[in-house]
Formats: sequence, structure tokens, C-alpha cells
Amino acid sequence: MENAYQKLIDGNRRHSLEKKFEDPEYFKKLALGQKPEYLWIGCSDSRVPANEVTNTDAGEMFVHRNIANMVVHTDFNVLSVLEYAVKYIGVKHIIVCGHYGCGGIKASMTNQRHGYVDNWLRNIKDVYNKYTVELENISDLDKRTERLTELNVIEQVRNLAKTSIVQEAWKTRELHLHGWVYGLNSGLITDLKVIHDGKEDIEDIYRFD
Repeated sequence: MENAYQKLIDGNRRHSLEKKFEDPEYFKKLALGQKPEYLWIGCSDSRVPANEVTNTDAGEMFVHRNIANMVVHTDFNVLSVLEYAVKYIGVKHIIVCGHYGCGGIKASMTNQRHGYVDNWLRNIKDVYNKYTVELENISDLDKRTERLTELNVIEQVRNLAKTSIVQEAWKTRELHLHGWVYGLNSGLITDLKVIHDGKEDIEDIYRFD
């Protein structure tokens, strides 16, 4: 246990030394502040680190992660991150990135109990319920799971568009919402082409004046 813990501290020291070797002023510049253009809303899965899969550096991406990359309208955590990123940082792009092989997606497709997380997964069950006909016409369970992963990302992008935070920003500037899925087997991102750049893309009942 102690060796596993110490590995992290040693890794941090190596990281610090490497960055200083590449650029002696690296951490001084990093400490001056952040102005990323992107907000990444991704899954908590340890295999999908935002900076690594996009080959971006520290300071380039503002990140929020939760189980199955959800945007839930009653979740003050994601809403706080969203407001800060949009209103104060001024990000230009918000990316919801799911991934194939997501445990949260798989768990939501069963009637098994998993504990407190079941209350969170119910939001994915709602997505399944909305697309029941399409999903149950897919006989291969793996392909059905992959399609639910994609549909879940699409619905989370739509949930972003329904927020007052995003719609307020649209009144004065461009803000683009994207839906991606990362492939654990390939290391490649699939762009679902779900780009929202105005409230006209959602139903009228969700639009704020």
C-alpha cells in the first residue's frame, strides 16, 4: 500500500523536473492564470483523461467529470462548473465526451441494483426509454450498448442547450456544443456531429427569452 502511494509522489517529482527542464518558466507561467477555450464534460473512468486523449497541455482545457458524462439539470456541481467556464472563463466550445465500454451505460441497461448510483443512472434509463424502439431493434447487445452511449451523449448536449447559462451566452456571443465518443480499443474520438450553436436547435418550451 505504501509503495502504491509513494509512486504518485515520485511521479509528481519527475513531472515537475521534466517540465522545468523543458521550460524553466513553465510553472511560473501556469500560475499566472487560465484562459482555456474548451470545457470538457467527460466520464470519471480513469481510462479517459481529457488532456491525454486530446493531446492538450495543462491550462488548455477546463474539465468536469462524473459517471457517464451527464448534464443533469438538478446537479449543482456541473451547473457551477458550466457557469464558471462560460461566464467567467469565456470558453468557446463545450464538449460532452462519452466512451464506448462505459460501465455506467452498461449498468443502466439492467434491472440490477448497484447502490446509491442507481439514482444517478436513472437519467440514462430515461434516455433508453426515449429511444426504446430504436435500441431494442438492435439485437447485438454490444452494438446496442454502443448506440446508447452515443444517444446519451447527444441528450447531454441537448441538456446543455436547455440551460439558462448557455442560452444567456448565446445572446451575446458564439458558443458551440459538441458531442464526442472515445474508443478505448482504438484511442480515437468519434465526432457525433451534434453541434448546437443557438437555442433554435431545441424545442420551444425549453427556450428562455
